Parts: sequence; structure tokens; C-alpha cells
Amino acid sequence: MATTRTCVLLFVLSATLAEEDVKLKYKAPTKPVRLFTEEELRRYDGSQEGQPIYMAVKGVVFDVTKGKEFYGKDAPYNALVGKDSTRAVAKMSLDPADLTSDTTGLTEEQLKSLDSVFEGTYKSKYPIVGYTASRILNEDGSPNKDFRPEDQPHFRIKDEF
Repeated sequence: MATTRTCVLLFVLSATLAEEDVKLKYKAPTKPVRLFTEEELRRYDGSQEGQPIYMAVKGVVFDVTKGKEFYGKDAPYNALVGKDSTRAVAKMSLDPADLTSDTTGLTEEQLKSLDSVFEGTYKSKYPIVGYTASRILNEDGSPNKDFRPEDQPHFRIKDEF
């Protein structure tokens, strides 16, 4: 009888330890990342009161609503929102020709500046709400083979997504 109790106790103990080990290694699933088309991203340009303000840099969509005094309607950097403004951020420009994701022809210094602002300003200050479709898909709609989810910035997805 004592041997049976010992076996049961050992079984329960080992099952409990195994369960704890699984809990430590298991990460709860997160909600899927939101993918924004250019048209959809334009809806979040700060023109509608009460709507979030989104801006993309390097294909990552940030919620810049808490910086409304900079990015909101009639604010100094409103031209940057509702689109991927990677080139403008790299060049520190508000020229309409620079309000694009295209980085062709940027200097090494501009690319370093882009990375610095991306990491030091946007990723550190603003929640990431998704990606632009162009970051994940090629122009023909096929998957971008260079896109690796494991290399992407950490997401802080809002409940609405």
C-alpha cells in the first residue's frame, strides 16, 4: 500500500514538474499583426478627431497619437502621417517628394540617421500597430522572401487589432 502511494505521489510530482516546465517554455499566442495598405494607412492622417494617428517608418506602422501636438491636424509634422515617410525621416525633410518609403539614392549618413531616429525615437516612444503591406509583400502581391518575422521589432498590439 505504501509503495502504491509512493508511486502515485511520484507520478503526481513528476506530472506537476513537467507541467511547470511547459508553463515556463510556453508563450501564449498573440493576436495577428495588422497589415496596412497605403489606402488604409491614409485614413489615420490626423484629420479626424478621435481617430488614432499612424505613421510608418521602414514599413513599421506606429501609433503616434500621443504626439498629437507634433503629428495631428495642422501640427508641424502632420505631413509625415498617414503614410510611410521613411525617406522624409532619413532626410529630415517635409518636401512632398520625400514622403515615401523609397530609400533609393540615400547617402550612408542619411541611412544612419534613419536607423538612429527609427530606434531612438519611434521604437522607443510609440507603440507598433502593424506593418505596411509593402514590407511583407512584393509589388506583384507575392510574399517578400526577405521578410523574417523573428527580426521585426517587438509589437505592442492594441486590443482593437
